[in-house]
Amino acid sequence: MNESFSPGAGIGVMGGGQLGRMFAIAARQMGYRVGVFTPEEESPAGQFADFARVADYADEAEVRRFAHDVDVITFEFENIPAETVGWCAESREVRPAGAILHIAQNRLREKDFLAGAGIPIAPFRAVCSSQELADAVAQIGYPALLKTAAFGYDGKGQQTIHPRADFEEVWNATSADELVLEKAIDFTAELSVIVARGSDGAMKTFPVCENIHRDQILDLTVVPARIDQQVERDAAELACAIADRLELVGLLAVELFLKPGGELLVNELAPRPHNSGHWTIEACATSQFEQQVRAVCGLPLGATEILRPAAMTNILGDVWQDGEPEWSSALETEGVHLHLYGKQEPRPRRKMGHLTALAESAEEAIARVSTARAALARSAK
Repeated sequence: MNESFSPGAGIGVMGGGQLGRMFAIAARQMGYRVGVFTPEEESPAGQFADFARVADYADEAEVRRFAHDVDVITFEFENIPAETVGWCAESREVRPAGAILHIAQNRLREKDFLAGAGIPIAPFRAVCSSQELADAVAQIGYPALLKTAAFGYDGKGQQTIHPRADFEEVWNATSADELVLEKAIDFTAELSVIVARGSDGAMKTFPVCENIHRDQILDLTVVPARIDQQVERDAAELACAIADRLELVGLLAVELFLKPGGELLVNELAPRPHNSGHWTIEACATSQFEQQVRAVCGLPLGATEILRPAAMTNILGDVWQDGEPEWSSALETEGVHLHLYGKQEPRPRRKMGHLTALAESAEEAIARVSTARAALARSAK
């Protein structure tokens, strides 16, 4: 359906986290009403919404009531129960479609989809027992990564399998019934591409992001990525091919590995705004959140050219371990912008906010955001 929703319409957001918060800010700036459905009281997204419905995703009556109160529904994270999505879709347009969320919720379904579409990915096998794990390792080889099929992010639910591994012991230590074994990839860079696709099939990609992880959590993103132009083009083409195959209406983040010879392998998909796209708020003609509003509401997609080189780093709850950070210390660095997510309880590894730095070059942006974060960490001691 190619229905459009003009400013003044109500957008329903499933999920109350920071992605929903930044989406709500963009949507309200454009004149939309925003409703948030979340089980969480005082959620980051609810703080900026016109209204928040606090209820469990399994509460059919509340879900249907929420859908009735908005005009179109989208998501700020993909792990919404399929039944909940179905209730929404009975009365309202859901963008992206529930079928796309169903694929992205499960690593095995996602990899089967990508393989079936001819998209390059790492070798993988489904694993449902210790014997299947042993067989999969024999086929794929070492080193390999064993991951839960569902509900894994920021390195959660995965471990490296080495030659000395006891497969029976590894399997017994898992709490999941279904896992995926992947070949560990020797890569020179981790990249991501965010692509928007409208209800009319029009697509636009944001510049490729170069991502650096620490302890399996995104630590720093820099744009423009320090890669060859051909790699940039290839990454954008892959993202568009996937979005088209999914018949996406909305936003899709495609995470990739760049191998030493220039080959790209797709790692994961996220049909929503992405942590690596937060820099677009200050450094792009259209932010990823405004672009999500445009795509979901059937408006023309915005321009995606970069305005200035940028680097973004996450602020984790660890910074609070010695008390409230002195934010002015970070903001003394020229070109730095602070975003906090309104979360009440800082915890180790929890994403509490981010810093973005703009500069004349990628290297200078990295230096600025690193200086700002270091100052923030020192001030908390």
